[in-house]
Amino acid sequence: VQLQASGGGLVQDGGSLRLSCAASGTIFRINNMGWYRQGPGKERELVATTGDRGTDYADPVLGRFTISRDSAGKTVYLQMSNLKPGDTARYYCRVDGFAGTWGALYEFDTFGQGTLVTVSS
Repeated sequence: VQLQASGGGLVQDGGSLRLSCAASGTIFRINNMGWYRQGPGKERELVATTGDRGTDYADPVLGRFTISRDSAGKTVYLQMSNLKPGDTARYYCRVDGFAGTWGALYEFDTFGQGTLVTVSS
């Protein structure tokens, strides 16, 4: 399973960005898709997740970020509005589920390579 994230960039305080992450490979079923971030000198933290466990947001982004999936269920988006300098981080998508072929399925839990978001003050 491969994850391709895109949409990061440089934006001013109060601006917006939309991140995308597409999953590919012999995917049988996706259980959950989510976004994590790691800021300078910080540990990786959950931003938002959606799927079998419902939809959840970290408190710092609640009301500003929206997570969604496309109709095929293999692409996850993160619409970020009212961005703040504290949102500056590398954003990683994470997908878990089952892959392989019928009779030879395996469970996967994968992070993408990340996309950098920089918010200037």
